[in-house]
Amino acid sequence: MSERPRFRDRHDAGRRLSRELEHYRGRGDVVVLGLPRGGVPVAYEVAGALGVPLDVFVVRKLGVPGHEELAMGAIASGNVRVLNEDVVAATGVEPPDLERVTARELKTLIAHERAFRGERPAIDVRDRTAIVVDDGLATGATMRAAVTALRELDAARIVVAVPTAPRESCESLRRLADEVICATTPDPFMAVGLWYADFAPVSDAEVRELLAG
Repeated sequence: MSERPRFRDRHDAGRRLSRELEHYRGRGDVVVLGLPRGGVPVAYEVAGALGVPLDVFVVRKLGVPGHEELAMGAIASGNVRVLNEDVVAATGVEPPDLERVTARELKTLIAHERAFRGERPAIDVRDRTAIVVDDGLATGATMRAAVTALRELDAARIVVAVPTAPRESCESLRRLADEVICATTPDPFMAVGLWYADFAPVSDAEVRELLAG
């Protein structure tokens, strides 16, 4: 890639993204939610710059049995399940199979939440503005599931905020979220990691440390 990376690392991306969110600074109804794992360092910087609480929001895809890459829905923090009824109907997934997949992914989600947050309770998003942050979007499928789940949790306003994404992914999310902020929309996009000088994996321990603040 001839163009230099736009961000040094996720923390740099978060600091720069926070400038696009100044209108939420210091508001008592706002919470920042990082999608693990890579979204949490970005969200940490955003929450710090805005002076608002930080939490993690875990989303797990529900894959069609035998075709796990095809999502028939998702589960998320707050004990929320959202289904793609068209996929469920088209693939003929029976209720027992759906419940079995849900139970398996719920077990993983709970384990991840415990690893990230420990025994601390999740922040209640009901009637609050939730700013959902990731380190970037590719297809945006996980973010779409997060937004849908936050609707089920009665968030008053949902803001999607990412440092980098394809323009078309940002546009598709505008049909779901109340506000979408994509700091950069490179063309061609190719992959999130190309727009970072340091895109090293984020560990569970780093997420815990950032959430403990």
